[in-house]
Amino acid sequence: METNNEWMNDPELKNIDRAKLDFLGRMFVQSTSINSTGTQEERQKNMMAFLLSLSKLSRENNISFQKEEVELIFSVLKKYSTSDDIAKMQKVSSFFHSR
Repeated sequence: METNNEWMNDPELKNIDRAKLDFLGRMFVQSTSINSTGTQEERQKNMMAFLLSLSKLSRENNISFQKEEVELIFSVLKKYSTSDDIAKMQKVSSFFHSR
């Protein structure tokens, strides 16, 4: 996914609190930096640690998402993503849904 946050201004997201979108924007920047260095194994390990820490980060920032918000955000993100990015998002999403 591109590192710009064009998706955050999509009209479909107008009813989602801007603080939530800003939080997600910061998370995307951090995840992009994780994916930019190291071997594939190191990147996967670092990404898993990052994803598992999201719960703590969201609590610290008083950010929580309704199921409907998550689904809407994913649908909007897909409009701005490559097919490879979409596959990665689906993989991450399936990981959390299997828990």
